[in-house]
Amino acid sequence: MTMIKDYDVIGLGNTIIDLLVEVDEQKLLELDLKKGEFHLVDEQKSKELLERIHLSQCSIKTVPGGSSANTIRGIALLGGKTILYGKVGRDKHGEIYVQEMKEQGVNPRIIHHDSSATGNAITFITPDAERTFSVHLGAAINLGKNDLLEEDIRRGKILHIEGYLIEGPTRETVLYAINLAKKNNTLISIDLADPGVIRRNKVFLQDLTLHADIIFANETEAKEFTNYEEEQAAREMGKGNKIVVVKLGKKGSLICEKGVITKIDSYPANVVDTTGAGDCYAAGFLYALCQGWPLEKAGKLGSLFAAKVVEQTGVMIRDIDKNYLKREIVG
Repeated sequence: MTMIKDYDVIGLGNTIIDLLVEVDEQKLLELDLKKGEFHLVDEQKSKELLERIHLSQCSIKTVPGGSSANTIRGIALLGGKTILYGKVGRDKHGEIYVQEMKEQGVNPRIIHHDSSATGNAITFITPDAERTFSVHLGAAINLGKNDLLEEDIRRGKILHIEGYLIEGPTRETVLYAINLAKKNNTLISIDLADPGVIRRNKVFLQDLTLHADIIFANETEAKEFTNYEEEQAAREMGKGNKIVVVKLGKKGSLICEKGVITKIDSYPANVVDTTGAGDCYAAGFLYALCQGWPLEKAGKLGSLFAAKVVEQTGVMIRDIDKNYLKREIVG
């Protein structure tokens, strides 16, 4: 029996709201946040920060966030057919999240959790453009294997998973999803996500990526994972007939398939904010792969997409011209 693959990419991720807040350095001191650092906070601290931000009447931009979500939104923008799995609270931010995903062409399989608030990543931006992060995962950590529909994964060409999900209770969900993908001839894409995640879970990730068909990492993550530098790291991760993408920022990227390295140049950009650049590279790459483009063109589309995203604050992709992106690569 021939399987119908009428979705391009099925995404699993921490579905959290990105809140972009412009503040001065004094405000960071008042909020007891160390400038330029990542702060993982509990629900009470998150609520307190949000209340104080609103009382201060700071300007806030609200954008659906999360690594896989950014990638899935990007694929949908380019014209791909996508599904996103995640969990949000039964609150205002949860409603905004689901509505935004629908408006951006994503099919949201996003479940509302009754006892947890929607997770958030508050990004405090000071006048010198430095970013300070406060993250509360909230309802996102409750995405369970019973929330997944095998039929969706069966109909997808690629299952895309962010590495952040392997920490906490969502690890079991990841393993279940991978088993469903293998059972249904759906390719498996894993973004390694963060050097800290790799450091804390290296043996587990090494086993997990044996099942992957596509692996994304930046140069820091690749070195943390393999102990090798860029090209050698790509070849090491690519053993077993995988496609590996190592993102090198302004130096471009490397694509490894069957031990052969293809170098992709970066595109010029007026960099404002690098948040989500790697996620949007993955969006361009996976979209192109699903359309049957050669790897070099897939890498170029990913690189161009990333260049356009970094020219604005936050992962705001609504106004990016998909026809321009495609035309620049395929003519």
